[in-house]
Amino acid sequence: EYPFHRRVSGFTSSLRTSSAETFIPTSAGLANGLHRPHQKPAILRKISAAQQLSASEVVTYLGQTVVLASGTLSVLLHCEAVGNPKPTISWAKNGEAVKYNDRLLLQPDDSLQILAPVEADVGFYACNASNALGSDSVSIAVTLAGKPLIKASRATVINTESPAVTVDIGSVVKTIQRVNVTINCQVAGVPEAKVTWFKNKVKLSSPHHLHDGLLLIANVSLSDQGLYSCKAANLHGEVTESSQLMVLEPPRPLPYLEALTAVLTSAGPSTRSVLTSASGSKLTVSPGSSALIGCAVSGHPTPNITWFYSGEPLSLQHQLLAAGRILQILNVSDFTDGEFSCLAQNEAGSLKQVMSLAIQEYQWSVDKLTTCSASCGHRGVQLPHLRCLLDGAEVNASYCRETPKPSLQPIACNRRDCPSRWMVTSWSPCTRSCGGGIQMRRVTCQRLTAKGSSVPMSNEACAQVSKRPVDTQNCNRQPCVEWVASSWGQCNGPCIGPRLAVQHRQIFCHTKDGTSVSSDQCSSLPRPLSTQNCWTDVCGVHWRVSLWTVCTATCGNYGFQSRRVDCMHIRTNKPVMEHHCSWRPRPANWQRCNVAPCEDGMWLRGGHTERCRNRKEGRVISQKHRAGPC
Repeated sequence: EYPFHRRVSGFTSSLRTSSAETFIPTSAGLANGLHRPHQKPAILRKISAAQQLSASEVVTYLGQTVVLASGTLSVLLHCEAVGNPKPTISWAKNGEAVKYNDRLLLQPDDSLQILAPVEADVGFYACNASNALGSDSVSIAVTLAGKPLIKASRATVINTESPAVTVDIGSVVKTIQRVNVTINCQVAGVPEAKVTWFKNKVKLSSPHHLHDGLLLIANVSLSDQGLYSCKAANLHGEVTESSQLMVLEPPRPLPYLEALTAVLTSAGPSTRSVLTSASGSKLTVSPGSSALIGCAVSGHPTPNITWFYSGEPLSLQHQLLAAGRILQILNVSDFTDGEFSCLAQNEAGSLKQVMSLAIQEYQWSVDKLTTCSASCGHRGVQLPHLRCLLDGAEVNASYCRETPKPSLQPIACNRRDCPSRWMVTSWSPCTRSCGGGIQMRRVTCQRLTAKGSSVPMSNEACAQVSKRPVDTQNCNRQPCVEWVASSWGQCNGPCIGPRLAVQHRQIFCHTKDGTSVSSDQCSSLPRPLSTQNCWTDVCGVHWRVSLWTVCTATCGNYGFQSRRVDCMHIRTNKPVMEHHCSWRPRPANWQRCNVAPCEDGMWLRGGHTERCRNRKEGRVISQKHRAGPC
């Protein structure tokens, strides 16, 4: 709107003007010359040399460079702006809002005063004017003793859409390819500082479009990445600021994925693999198998990959390989038919690729028919043959056990009249159980019709087809046998109880005429007993015991006594062989006695000899032919 208000984002040196002041129109002039109801803020640029009111006070307007000297006690920075509504004035130093204190003062006319300036006050001060319609900003540099100063930014600028981007030196620039990047290096210093550009510490030449503190990097590509440095130097010193340029490449699909080939080789032949694609790929697998799904994308920086199943983050069992670029499903049966997708993201953008999983099902197939169950008549049927198929190939029927079988209806076949044939009944029971008998049955010639009825025919009709079956046959031709037992033997076996013994007899297998044959031929008949209990006076016995003898010692562990045990016949009261009493336990015939310990020596009787044994030690100390204590 105002061609004479040149928008100044900064300057490169102090202005070398005469002491005569040159004014851009003042706020009063603008107010009188232009009558507009609303107006964006406009900061008035008053171009003049800095006024040094005294040896210690400097007053200046925007668009100049202030050089601090050792005697400078105060710097006053003026800022005038017009606009409707009235603009709000704020100050910033090196891109950050000025924090007012007892040295940095905001004056009533919106001027910024720096009292007792020090080296920390060196920098670029920007006056910002804003209202509801917009804003305006102009900078002024404050240097120390004329040393070079660079207006730097610490911002990070990410550009993924615009064809051109301009930043201040010090910024981190991340941009897509084929974009024009301009880096602004605004410097100040007295005398004017010389600007030199470097890339990765190597000085840049003129083909890089260097002009007025600006560096233009046209049509950016990956080769333009690096650290760009701006060095400002004059006779008072030099200063350097740098910007990092990173070229972004949005995720894009690749036609193959080398890592997938390597993983597939180690996974085995039964593992299926597929790559996702923007248009969607498809993988058909058999139940229980494993699958590898690759997300083949590239980008700069390397994209982060997130996997989804049916639009939701993966939660079922899986493994991620090759930095997340390969999704391994160990058992596809854990999933149902659905869509897998991978989302590749970096600072330049994102890319989504999808893949549809189809799990084949085992299914029954009804095709072949079994052989007809009859060649004629009314009962011939065929049953369909079931096969378990997977993808058209027959597999073991056990794979289809969880699949319901289709209902199978038998199919009639060979329903026609049968040729005449002999019909026989079952054989009658044999007339004899042994020794030869006769069985009979009925034999007729009949014809079975397709309706299931049987029509009698003449024997000649069947004789032309086959020989007439016999209607009589011999049966049970084995000889008739029986068990024959001998008389019982004497009751003199071993006693098994009081008056109770055992007697025996022999059992034979004989034919009806008395011929002895093998016992096997009588095995089907109940066999008589060959042993039985019997009563006998011989077993009327019992054990008889006498009284115990006198103990051989009165104390200690060496005394014993005995008694007589005999097997006696109860009736005769005479001894008999002991085995006749063996059916009862035999009483003991000796035992220990007087086992209490002894305190002194004692006599031990042994036949007619007595021995004196020490009670404590147990050794014999004397041997005499007398009794009593020792």
